[in-house]
Amino acid sequence: MKILIVGGTGLIGGHAALYLHAQGNQVTLAARKLPVADSALAQFDVLLRDYVADNFTREDLVPFDAVVFAAGNDIRHLPAGTDEAAHWERANVDAVPRFFALAREAGVKRAVLVGSFYPQVAPELIESVPYVRSRHLADERVRALATPTFEVCSVNAPFVVGSVPGLRSEMFAAYTGYAEGKLVGLPVFGPAGGSNFISTQSLSEAIGGALLRGESGKAYLVGDENLSFADYFAAFFRAAGHPQDVPSLDQEHPLLPDMAIYTGRGNVVSYEPNASELALLGYRRGDVQRAVDEVVAHCRAQ
Repeated sequence: MKILIVGGTGLIGGHAALYLHAQGNQVTLAARKLPVADSALAQFDVLLRDYVADNFTREDLVPFDAVVFAAGNDIRHLPAGTDEAAHWERANVDAVPRFFALAREAGVKRAVLVGSFYPQVAPELIESVPYVRSRHLADERVRALATPTFEVCSVNAPFVVGSVPGLRSEMFAAYTGYAEGKLVGLPVFGPAGGSNFISTQSLSEAIGGALLRGESGKAYLVGDENLSFADYFAAFFRAAGHPQDVPSLDQEHPLLPDMAIYTGRGNVVSYEPNASELALLGYRRGDVQRAVDEVVAHCRAQ
């Protein structure tokens, strides 16, 4: 297939690009800027566009059989001083379905939206948290665009951990430095609570499975391991060669602040993926520690 990956220079989209290319697909990236010259993503053609700015054209999308959309806005993309609710409305609720409608008009046959797990695991947040509401509405409106000739589904992921060769993640670099004892004065602990986690490898496999076998109009909740946030940080200490008990404390952590935990510090989001959906999408489980090991090795190499 000829596949366009929107957000293809980011962690999720970039890993999906490498995975789908390795499966024999012809991959093009769409992003606001070019990938780093010496990264693994530099091999791909890049379409410089911004879906929020609405500068994609029908002609841009005509060549592609399929689209993977891995560019939804989250807390990392919120401009300083911006009205949060208004930003999510513009960037997620309006812009994401608008892009999918254009893809349908251009004759794209299959599309996958990579979304967030919050609307499915904590639906009570839809009315109270603007970000979660925006993800929910974007997902609903995108899937509502499905027709017999435009098959679209969503793959909704929890916390994601992994790396792309040559792509730097400031967050994971900080986690690695923390596990190596380089963040002097920062005590070892994890904020109370926990979540489901998934590796980029597992998520890319799920995306590939959704492209090939996903039911049009379906929202798939994917996931791998349920961990406390303390256990998650402990995985980085193990990967760095400094295994130790990481206590769980009911206080904000500067590397995983409360604003990034939409279900609230102290709460636990735990679930098992639907067995039939897991088999359909065909992604691996038990991959989080391996992914953390890979992240730490990657950060050290940089």
